Amino acid sequence: MVYYYNGLIRASIVLHLLAICLFLMPDGWFYALFVMFGNHVVLVAQGLWPRSQWLGRNITHVPLDKAGGAVYLTIDDGPCPEVTPQVLQILEQYNAKATFFCIGKRVQQYPDLAKSIVAGGHKLENHSMEHSYTFSLWYTQKIYRDVVNAQTVIQQVTNVRPHYFRAPAGLRNIFLDAVLQKLGLCLMSWTRRGFDTRQRNANVVLDSLCRNLQAGDILLLHDGNAALTCNGRAVIVEVLPVLLQTLFENNLNPEVLPDGL
Repeated sequence: MVYYYNGLIRASIVLHLLAICLFLMPDGWFYALFVMFGNHVVLVAQGLWPRSQWLGRNITHVPLDKAGGAVYLTIDDGPCPEVTPQVLQILEQYNAKATFFCIGKRVQQYPDLAKSIVAGGHKLENHSMEHSYTFSLWYTQKIYRDVVNAQTVIQQVTNVRPHYFRAPAGLRNIFLDAVLQKLGLCLMSWTRRGFDTRQRNANVVLDSLCRNLQAGDILLLHDGNAALTCNGRAVIVEVLPVLLQTLFENNLNPEVLPDGL
């Protein structure tokens, strides 16, 4: 199977060859180590920055010519039997649409919830099969198998083919871009997030999402792995009604992510 790697990876290969040449020179080992160390620091740093563009194309905002007056709610880590039905109910109440980045094994586990997402006019996209926190340490073939497995499960359950992929926790490595190109998927990150898997204060989450809000923004919330407020409710359940009201007051429409980005 042939993979096509981006310019940063090809540059990294050249630097490795340069390091080998330096290592073979008298007293060149220090410079070789310096080149190798600097190269790997850059690659790791880019993988740890979810909105980085250096490891391949990464959508963090929808262009205004496609967005119009839309903002895009993206909801990760579901489906969750406790939280997802509440989220769908709130969205229906406000006549709002969202894009759900679902974990393949949870789609397998809760197929009726996945079907309910699609039936509600929302989009369901690929958030990996396992949602492993070691995803960014995997090699090409292991990433490929995981993404393909999630893609297959989602299609079998919902009869919908995902077009976008979001890496677990937004973390990735140099191999992901080639896999996504091979599968015809686009990497989707976000404009801003509320850290609602850790932050239990709904007002803090809401403030993070609404600060400098504008058309084309991609907002990240979680129905799976959601933090609980002091009332024992998932943060998204308390945030979502206020967030939707804020969007409408600012003439912004919550819509599903458009195809063809």
